[in-house]
Amino acid sequence: MLRHLGAKRTPEHNLRLATLLGMTAGFVNAAGYLAFSILTTNVTGHAALFAERIAFQDWATAQVIALWMVLFLAGAFVSTFILSLIGYNQRYSYSVPIVFEILILAFSAVYGGRYDGTLLSKEVFAGSLLFAMGMQNSLVSMISGSVVRTTHLTGTFTDLGIELAQSVRGDVADPAALRSKIKLRLAIIFFFMLGAIAGAYLFKQFQFTSFYAPIVLLILVLVYDVFRIRAKRYYNRTAIAVRKKIRRRQP
Repeated sequence: MLRHLGAKRTPEHNLRLATLLGMTAGFVNAAGYLAFSILTTNVTGHAALFAERIAFQDWATAQVIALWMVLFLAGAFVSTFILSLIGYNQRYSYSVPIVFEILILAFSAVYGGRYDGTLLSKEVFAGSLLFAMGMQNSLVSMISGSVVRTTHLTGTFTDLGIELAQSVRGDVADPAALRSKIKLRLAIIFFFMLGAIAGAYLFKQFQFTSFYAPIVLLILVLVYDVFRIRAKRYYNRTAIAVRKKIRRRQP
């Protein structure tokens, strides 16, 4: 689901991507809010909060909120920069940002118990999650050609509304492609919400150790792609060997 680009990418690849990474973002969105009282998967709400703090001349809080927005941007930048250094089509290149995201989530799982609610503590913990979600949003956008976004639902609901209206009118050139898009939007919304519900429930039960759950989802993403790569290589080697044997047996 991470390796296929351009013409090689199918709606099924995007659906798998939306399923697992959408659940991850939904989980972090809910658990991150319960843990740190901060939205950690997007910056839309932070823009309004930043303006409010400026209006009330609360400069210290405004600086922290500005830092959160910059960290989300930095995550997107770093993810793209890493891929540009490694090469977009290199084997396992898309796994590197996922590994960084796993490490950041592990940081919250291991050290989240030290969170004390101060601005400095929020800078560290909430900021790290915003950085990770910026990385994931950029990664998913690049892989899917800006078709899939997993860290927030605003654009997804907008696209779904447009596509449903087009479906009702019935004057689209490719009804099958439109149905595939609607299916993808619904999958993103459903699995994001499923992840959010799981995140809220598990955080209530297990506190910061619940952040190991999205780590498991991300590991599944990596294992799936690594397994598919190795399986494909094994199949290709086996097929070549079989063809050679057949040619040798031919008179």
